Amino acid sequence: MSDPQQSLPIEAPPNLRDRTRIVIFEADTPAGKAFDVALIVCILVSVIAVMLDSVSWIHTRFGELLYYVEWGFTLLFTLEYLVRLWCIRHTWLYARSFYGIIDLLGILPTYISLFIAEAQYMLVIRILRVLRVFRVLRMVRYVGEAEMLLHALVASRRKITVFITTVITLVVIFGSFMYLIEGEEHGFTSIPRSIYWAVITLTTVGYGDLVPQTPLGQALATVIMIFGYGIIAIPTGIVTLELSEASRRRANTRVCSNCSAEGHSREATYCWRCGEHLFRNKESTDQEEGPTS
Repeated sequence: MSDPQQSLPIEAPPNLRDRTRIVIFEADTPAGKAFDVALIVCILVSVIAVMLDSVSWIHTRFGELLYYVEWGFTLLFTLEYLVRLWCIRHTWLYARSFYGIIDLLGILPTYISLFIAEAQYMLVIRILRVLRVFRVLRMVRYVGEAEMLLHALVASRRKITVFITTVITLVVIFGSFMYLIEGEEHGFTSIPRSIYWAVITLTTVGYGDLVPQTPLGQALATVIMIFGYGIIAIPTGIVTLELSEASRRRANTRVCSNCSAEGHSREATYCWRCGEHLFRNKESTDQEEGPTS
C-alpha cells in the first residue's frame, strides 16, 4: 500500500512572483510584517494629509505641498495595487474582492479629481485599508478571535433574531402602557415616543430627557430597568455557547496564490475556494511547529 502523503504534489521552490505574494499578502515573514507596517503608516499619513487639506487656513499655506504629497501617495498606492494584481494568478478574483475594491477606490479619487473638482476628499476611504492591521506582527490570536466571533454570531443568528423580536414586542407593550399611564401632560405625547423611552430604559441607557412623574409610571419604570439587566445576559449566553463550538477553528494569514482567498486552517493543503495547492513557506512552517530539541 502506498503512502497517502506520496500522492501530494511536490512543492517547487518559490519564484519571484510567489515571494512577492508572500511579502504583500501574508505576515508570516519579517519582510511581510515590515511591508504591512510601512503600508499602514503610509495609509494613515495620506488620510491625515487629505483631512488637513480640507482645513481652509492649512490649505492656504500648505495646499501646494499637500497636493504633491497626495500625488506621491497615489502613485505609490497605484504601484502597490498593480503589484498585487501581478503576483496573484487570477487577478480578477482579487480585483473584485473586498480588499481589491478598497485598494482601487483608494487611488481612483485622485485621478478623478483631474476632471472633477474636490473629488480628492473621497480619499478618506483609504482608512478602511487599515483593517490589514490584524495581519501585522503575527497577531494570529486576534485574527482567530475575530473569526471565531463571526462564526458564533452567524451560528446564533436565529436565536438572536428571536431574542430581538421578543425585546421589540416588550418595548411596544411597555411603551403603550406608559403612554396610557403618564399621558401627554408628562411628555409622553405619543406611543412611538413612549416606545423610545422604553427602549432607552430597557437597555439601561437612560438619557433622562423623558421621565415618568406618576407613582404608577415610576413603578413600571423600575420594573423595566430591573428587567433590562436580566435581558443583557441572554444574548451573552447565546454567543458564548456558540463561541465554544467555534473555538476549534483557528485563522492565520495564509493566502491562496491562485484566488487570494484567506481563512485557511493551519493544516489545510488545498484552497477552500478554488482547490489550488497551498504553498507553505519554510519560515511559516517552522514558526507553527516551534523549535525542535
